[in-house]
Amino acid sequence: MKNILKYSFIIFFLASGFIVNAQIPKSEKQYLIDFYKSTVGEQWQNTWNLKADPSSWYGVEISDGHVVSLKLYRNNLNGKIPNGISVLTNLKILNLSFNSLVGNLPKDLIELEKLQSLRLEMNKLGGTLPQDYSKMKNLEELSMFNNLFQGTIPSGIGQLINLKTLNLSSNYLEGSLPKSIENLVSLERLELFGNKLAGSIDIDLGRLINLKELILSYNQFEGDLPSSMASLSNLEFIQLQGNNFRSLNCLLRMKSKNLTVFDSDDEFLNMKFGNNEASRTHLVETKYEDIKRN
Repeated sequence: MKNILKYSFIIFFLASGFIVNAQIPKSEKQYLIDFYKSTVGEQWQNTWNLKADPSSWYGVEISDGHVVSLKLYRNNLNGKIPNGISVLTNLKILNLSFNSLVGNLPKDLIELEKLQSLRLEMNKLGGTLPQDYSKMKNLEELSMFNNLFQGTIPSGIGQLINLKTLNLSSNYLEGSLPKSIENLVSLERLELFGNKLAGSIDIDLGRLINLKELILSYNQFEGDLPSSMASLSNLEFIQLQGNNFRSLNCLLRMKSKNLTVFDSDDEFLNMKFGNNEASRTHLVETKYEDIKRN
């Protein structure tokens, strides 16, 4: 009898511990509820039962008693992302892409120090981009293409020292590229096509030694392409067409042996490096990138 009571106590203790660990702070739960209401949760494709435990909510991942992932892509979200998201202090992944979100980004979004992936592409978000990214040292992916963002690309974006993907294509961004981009030495994909970016590119592209994709097409860039770009040996995709570059001659010395897609307004270089059919295909894939990676 004593052994039965002993084992019953152990089972109860372990079960109680599991329940405690599954719970999240009230502040995190309240933000999720605010988010649900702000984005018309009752009309989501996969909605939440607010009376159930948050661990059962679609797209919510909880670990060690905190929300670590919020994946609600292609879920018919409407409305705005509410301020207060910084209470999700352990959030690593935020994917709200392919929805109908509007308005500006939450002001405290840049305070998510553990965030690794931020995907907001294919929405109707607007306003200007945040200026300070000093707390987001762990961010590896920043994808916000096909939105309504305006203004310039802030120099603070160079603070994202671990960034591997930067995709701001198909917005209304203008001005020149900030020189701080050359600090993103881990960058593998730089995609900026279809904006109103202009001026010469005064960046030492040669510092981006891990760069595989460089897509600058359909902007208003001019002048000579930086000669250091020719030293990038890992480039696989290059799209430069639809600009006003004066010269791309530096690319004649390009060292990359992995190049599979090349497109520019220079027919000689297109013949030398390019595969036009593959270029057009990749442009479409970049603009309407699927979510299968998540």
